[in-house]
Amino acid sequence: MPDPSGTSDRRARDLSASLQALRRIVRQLRVANGGVEKSTGLSAAQLFVLEAVGAAPGASLSELAARTLTDRTSVAAVVDRLSARALVERRRSTTDRRRVELVLTDAGGALLAQAPHPPTRQILEGLGTLDDRQLRRLAVGLSRLVRGMGLAESPAVMLFEDAPGGTERGAPGAEDG
Repeated sequence: MPDPSGTSDRRARDLSASLQALRRIVRQLRVANGGVEKSTGLSAAQLFVLEAVGAAPGASLSELAARTLTDRTSVAAVVDRLSARALVERRRSTTDRRRVELVLTDAGGALLAQAPHPPTRQILEGLGTLDDRQLRRLAVGLSRLVRGMGLAESPAVMLFEDAPGGTERGAPGAEDG
C-alpha cells in the first residue's frame, strides 16, 4: 500500500538525485584528472599542491597543508614527488634557519603557467557557492555517508594521489555505481 504522505516517493527521488549528483561529480573529477595527467604529467594532487606553492612562495609544509586543507604528511609526500621532478625547491629561511620554505623552480613555474586548473580547485569553488548553513549540512551529511559506508577509518588522502602502499588507484570496484 502506498505511503499517503509520499515519504517513500520523496526518499526514492532524493536517493536518485543524490546518486546522480555523485556520479556527475566523480565522472567530472575522473575526466579532469585525466586531462591534468595528459597535459602536465602530474597527478591532480601534485598540480593542486604545485598551484598552492605558487600562490604562497616561501610557505612551510605546515602552512601548505593548511592551504590545501589536508594533513602535513600527505602534503609532504606530494612535495617530495614535486621536488624529485625539480618543480619545487626546499630552502632554508634566511631569517629563521630552522624553517624550511617551499618555492617553485623555474620549471615548476613554467609548467604551472601552462597547466589547467586542478580538479580540487573546481570542488572548492563549487563548495564556495554554498552558504554557511548549506556547507555545514553538506559536511554533516557527507560525514554520515562516510560512516554509513564503513569508511570513517579510511585514510583521507588527497584526490587522485596514491595512499601509502599505492592502493588507491585502480582499486577493484572503484568504478562501480
